[in-house]
Amino acid sequence: MPSSPRPLRADAARNRRQLLDAAETVFAERGLAASVADIAARAGVAKGTVFRHFATKEDLIASIVCEHITALTDAAKGLAGAPDPGAALRDFLVIAADQRRQHDLTFLQTASDGDPAVGRARDDLHCALGVLVDRARDAGVLRPDITETDVFLLMCAPVHVTDNLADPPPMLWRRYLAIIFDGLRPEGAHPLPEPPPTLP
Repeated sequence: MPSSPRPLRADAARNRRQLLDAAETVFAERGLAASVADIAARAGVAKGTVFRHFATKEDLIASIVCEHITALTDAAKGLAGAPDPGAALRDFLVIAADQRRQHDLTFLQTASDGDPAVGRARDDLHCALGVLVDRARDAGVLRPDITETDVFLLMCAPVHVTDNLADPPPMLWRRYLAIIFDGLRPEGAHPLPEPPPTLP
């Protein structure tokens, strides 16, 4: 069995954090055309420092995506024992939508779809979110025909809706999250016309 990776020294951990923050900013500004040299310049380090932490630009992208997915997984796990399952699921959707509003990294997620680490992180998120969905359904506050996949696909919908406006108010996405969450409730629900999708 391979040994666990040794923890980074404090200075190395700071450099890695600095590089991830800089890379996220540069990718947000320039898209996938951003170069390692651009990221190194923004972080104030030599290009070789980037490659000491991330073997390729693709590894750097995958690390950014994994961090964001892991943050959502941790949030879901932290809410798993909440006394109100409906409120827990709603709070998770607020966290997910707010993350998307602050960091629109959809294009990075697409670019890293084949990365094994991203796949494992996404699997962990599905499991953690599944617990919230199951608890809400068992408590009768989520309609019985809603699956974890449905909720996963709706996570960023409130922010996507506001993308259609030229200059939306910063918190407008909360209006659409409330509409979506009301649609997840069992009260007044009508049968859904199609079965839930299956994610790869």
